[in-house]
Order: sequence, then C-alpha cells, then structure tokens
Amino acid sequence: MLRPHRHQPLWFAFILHRLSGLGLALFLPAHFYVLSLALTNIDALNEMLKWTENPLLKFAEGCLVFLLAVHMFGGLRLLALEFLPWSPRQKTYAAAATATAFFVACSFLLNAV
Repeated sequence: MLRPHRHQPLWFAFILHRLSGLGLALFLPAHFYVLSLALTNIDALNEMLKWTENPLLKFAEGCLVFLLAVHMFGGLRLLALEFLPWSPRQKTYAAAATATAFFVACSFLLNAV
C-alpha cells in the first residue's frame, strides 16, 4: 500500500531522478569500455561503431538522452532545495555519500596506477 505522501508529484520527481541516475550509472561502464577501445584496440572499436548503426541501439541512445535530461533537471530541482536549511540527519547522509564517493573514486584511481 502506498503512503499518502507518495501520491504527490514531488515523490514521482524523486523516483524519476533516482531511476534516471541508476540508468546512467549502468550505462557508464559500457561507455568507458568503448572509450578504452579507442586507446587499446582500434579494430574492436571499429566493430563496435558498426554495431551502433543498429536501429534498436539508436533508440537506446535516444532513451539515454532522455535520462540525461531528466537527471539534469531533477538535479537542478535538488539544487534549488539546497537553499533551504538542512536537518542534522541530512548533513550526516550527505557527508556519508561524499565519503563513499571519494572512497570509490580513489579505489579506481589506485587500480589504474
């Protein structure tokens, strides 16, 4: 059963922003892989580029642009909310998210070296 606040338009904006972020996060590893092919294996990159002519993939690219736009405008909405005062719990969550992101980025950096 849905809670009453989940019938509000802002709840749907929240869910759409989270789902678009998840979709973009799932896309990024594939994108980085294809970019790495440009540096390491030009023949494999050319094969991948031939594959991108598939109409289904063109549709998926259109969906990706939609996800980018939704996520950008959802982020702008959240930035507007930043001007309101934060509760201590929100500050703790933000600090934990920043620390986790820093840890993940450093682990990738150390893996690359």
